[in-house]
This record gives sequence, structure tokens and C-alpha cells, in this order.
Amino acid sequence: MRKIRIRTFTLLCFVLILALPWNFYVAAHFMETKTLSFEKGRLQNETLQANISAMTRRIESDTDKWADPDWQNQLHSALRQAKMDVLIQSAADQDIYRSNPERSGSTLSTERFSVIKDGQLLGRVTLYLPQSNHVQVMAAFIGLLLAIFIVGMGMRRFVLTPLERMGLAARQIATGDWDVRLPMSRVTEIAEVRDGFDVMVKGLEQSYRKQAELEEERRFVITAVAHDLRTPLFALRGYLDGLEQGIAQSPEKMARYVAVCKDKSAQLDRLVEDLFTFTKMEYVESELNDKKVDFRHILQSSIDSLRPQAMQKGISISFHAADACIINGDMHLLERAMNNLLDNAVRHAPAGGTIEADCYRHANKVTFTVRDTGPGFSSEELERVFEPLYRGEASRSRATGGSGLGLTISQRIIRQHGGELAASNHPEGGALLAGWIPAAASE
Repeated sequence: MRKIRIRTFTLLCFVLILALPWNFYVAAHFMETKTLSFEKGRLQNETLQANISAMTRRIESDTDKWADPDWQNQLHSALRQAKMDVLIQSAADQDIYRSNPERSGSTLSTERFSVIKDGQLLGRVTLYLPQSNHVQVMAAFIGLLLAIFIVGMGMRRFVLTPLERMGLAARQIATGDWDVRLPMSRVTEIAEVRDGFDVMVKGLEQSYRKQAELEEERRFVITAVAHDLRTPLFALRGYLDGLEQGIAQSPEKMARYVAVCKDKSAQLDRLVEDLFTFTKMEYVESELNDKKVDFRHILQSSIDSLRPQAMQKGISISFHAADACIINGDMHLLERAMNNLLDNAVRHAPAGGTIEADCYRHANKVTFTVRDTGPGFSSEELERVFEPLYRGEASRSRATGGSGLGLTISQRIIRQHGGELAASNHPEGGALLAGWIPAAASE
């Protein structure tokens, strides 16, 4: 849709108001005279002035014949030829002669003068002139009214209506209704305001929806954390009550109770630590302690820290790494990410299973994979495995000891370093977590 500036629109309206009455005047003149020339009108005006002068002289010179019927008939014939009428009144404003009783009133074109002789007022004369341009004037007036109507409709359609609809849209948005349709306009300035308003509405809508999502996530996190803290706390309290009440009487039973308490406290510690890390990454902006590090050493360090836990389940961990896996990153955060991936693999790999970790450089990326021989991910888990506090188990028990935040934290740490982490199932079975981080520039 072609647009027009408001200054141009205003100028066109002004030109229309001036031009349309003139066009109507010219059209009426042509219909009456059959010509576009105004020379005939000028000649008619000259003839009219001559007739007025002749009639004036005739009436002034024959003041003694004003009441003579023969003189009145001669005057009447002359007036008919000149398309004029006359009213002659005495000094006392009494009618002496009226050529056409139907012509009267001040709306007609007239020429008035008084007849004075020897200092004495003899009478007053009113000449009714022919309406030579009456049709043209009426046509021009109609054209002016039409121009004002067209300009008014144009102003309403292109300026007032869009502004009214934008005002209505603003009131709808204020009530929380985002499904508004902003009006189009052919005036450039109105269209620019509309586009800016549209951008503002979309920004507000996105902000509102993000705020709603954050609020929903906050409620979910609070509910899930309360549930997850209550489970180990309930177990810890039960075993401590058993110790206090002397239920565990033998040393072996007491040792088992203490071991369970230590395990539950360690589980609580992991949950609180994961929650702290997640909250810090989600809501607190912190700068990375970027340094050039060898990603092989990070992955090897994580494997060494998880190897005792794996040996308890009889799980073997193999590690394959290529040379030159240098990246820029925060070593502490990356170790945390790899620990979470390997911890997830150890918890889900069956007893006597294996875990394979790889690290190599491909083009300008350092890629890594962690695979276990466990049951792998279900289709639902693949879609939601990185959601905060999501767990694939049907119940909310922590049978595997996870907090539901490990993979979420790992993915966000990797993304914080400019990379990506994805979950899938290996073709030969088991879960596969693969990711990449930009490699450091070679010096």
C-alpha cells in the first residue's frame, strides 16, 4: 500500500478545497454560455453598466412623468430589453411605480439612488439588476461543500480512525488482551506510529509471557524442592529417632542406621549444592573465569573423581582423547558439568556395565561424548531430560540419588561457554550425551 506524508496529505486537501469550487464554477459557466471564455461575461458587465447609466439618466430627467402611464409603459419596455426592473418611490416612501411586483427584497442585486432637484428630495429609485452569475456562484458553493465533505471523510479514514483504533488497542492491552489488530493507514507518520506500537506490543507480550513462565517455573521449583527435601529429611528423622529410642541395639544395626543417616545427609548436601548452583546460573549474572585449559584434563579429572563410585558397582570407565583439545573456559564450572554427566552415567549404568568417554577436536570445535550401557532414555525423557528437576522415574523417590538438576546445570554451563549439549540413545544401546565447546584460537 502506497503511503503519503501528512504534509503532502494536508496540502492535497487544501488544493482540493480551492480547486473543486473553481471547477464547479467553470462547469456552470460552460453549461450556461457554451464556452470556457470569460470574455462574454466581461462584455455583459459592460452592457449592464451602460443600461444602468441609461436608465438612471432617463428616470432622473423625467421626474415629472413618473406617474404618466404612457411614460411608464415606455420605461417598462426598455426595462424588459435590459432584463431589469425598477421601483420608484416618493420622498415619503410611497410607491409611485413598480415594473414587476414579484421582484422585491434585499437578496436580489440592486442599484439604489435618490433623485434630488433644486435641493429637494423628489424620490428614491431601486433598480433590480439581472442575476448574470447566479448559477455559477451556486455551483461554486456546492463545490466548496463537496470539497469540505471529501476532505473530512479523508481525514477521518486516514488519520482519525487509525488513531481511535490504536487508542482502543491500548485500552485492550491494559486489560491483558494481547489479541489486538492494529489498523493500517496510508499516512506515513500514522503508519510509523502503528509499526512502533506493534513492536512495543510484541515486546510487552513476550515480556509478560516470559514473566508468567518464570513464575510458573518458580512455583514448580519451590514445590519440587519442598518434596525432594522432605523425602530424605523424613528418612533421616526416622533413623535418628530409631537410634534415640534404642531400636538399633546391636552394633551392626547401629552402624547401618548411621550409614543410612550419612547417605541421606550426603543426598541433602548434593541437592542443596545443585540448587545453589542452578539458582546462581539462572538468576545471578556472573563472569566466567576464562583461561586456556586442556579439556582432556578436565574430563580425566572428573573420571578420576567418579571412579571409586563406579568401582563399587563394578562399572568400568574407558577414556579416549585426541591431542590439542584446548579451549577457553572456567575450569571449575566445566569440571562440575562433566562430573554431572559422569555421575548420571554411573547411577544409570547396570552393575558390571561400562562407561565410555571421548574427547577430540573437529574443525574449530572440541567435541565430547559420555555413553553408558544402561537402559537409555525414553521418548518423553529425550524431550524433557534438560528441564529443571525433571526425572524419568515414575515416582518421586530418589532411588538413583539424583537431584534432577545435574543435566540442566551441565547444559547451561556448556551453553555459557558458547557450546551445546544434547541427549540421545546410542545405536548399540544405552544413553549418549554429546556436546561441543568452541576451540581456542591457535596462536
